[in-house]
Amino acid sequence: MKPNIIIAFMLLCMTFFCACELFEDDDDNTSISGEQSEMGKVGTTVESTSVEYFGVKDFHAEVTTLSDGVSSLSGSAVVTNTFLKNLMSNFPEVTIKGDTVIATGIKGKNTKEGIELISGPTHGIIVKYGSSVGDEYPIGSTGTSRKVVSKSSTDDYPYGFMYIKVIQVEEIPSALKSAGISKITYWANHRFGLVGVDFTFDDQTTADFPIYTSAEN
Repeated sequence: MKPNIIIAFMLLCMTFFCACELFEDDDDNTSISGEQSEMGKVGTTVESTSVEYFGVKDFHAEVTTLSDGVSSLSGSAVVTNTFLKNLMSNFPEVTIKGDTVIATGIKGKNTKEGIELISGPTHGIIVKYGSSVGDEYPIGSTGTSRKVVSKSSTDDYPYGFMYIKVIQVEEIPSALKSAGISKITYWANHRFGLVGVDFTFDDQTTADFPIYTSAEN
């Protein structure tokens, strides 16, 4: 997990804790609406693998507040990679204590329609579950978009001890290319919310992070 660890981290923070039901698609891909998701409520926890990738492991986050539909989340991870710690030290949301990196105050909107990141330079919709392949979600003021590239018709994505249907969303993070990330892929399910985040680097190596939450829709 090289460059984006804070976007990765923020996205590994915020985008985890939403699950939702399938909704009909609409023409507005700039924001989400709909009923509050259980996964955006206070006390929901989110975790990833304990296996170390690029000096990062043991990600854990928790929803700390929910106000007017906006959830605030704080999380931490163990980071032994010096380059990454130096990179993250430049972000005001981040505190570093030894090898523990702590991010606080990450805000997002989580409804049964989808997931929207409100904090950070890549704010915008992560996924709308009623989207069709080819739909795009604008990213902040970057002029770029996240794009739906596939939706399962069968249970084909491994998740824990089972297979599930997923929607796959890709982001080409132009603002982060200098940091070494060429693509971010999000995998989400209507019941479990975000179930995986994959980072592809300039050398075509990848870091794949499964996402597990303490609640489901």
